[in-house]
Amino acid sequence: MMDDKSAVSFAAYESQGARLERANKRAFILNIILLIVLLATNSAWIYYESTFTDEVKIDQEVDTGDGDANVIGIGDLRYGEDKANGK
Repeated sequence: MMDDKSAVSFAAYESQGARLERANKRAFILNIILLIVLLATNSAWIYYESTFTDEVKIDQEVDTGDGDANVIGIGDLRYGEDKANGK
């Protein structure tokens, strides 16, 4: 009855189909999990990078004549050349 080498029994065909359905379901679930993890890590990196602030260096020249210029601010201040003391 089954002398043909290409013939497969119906039970073997059905069991193979059931195994493939389970494998496809697992692969689909794995893809959904990986997509969620990808979105979570990307959003975490975006949040992490948005916590930094950009500092802007501002150079400002002040001409007060012969007097001193009072500067109020935070950080290192470089006043440039001191014409009164010749530095």
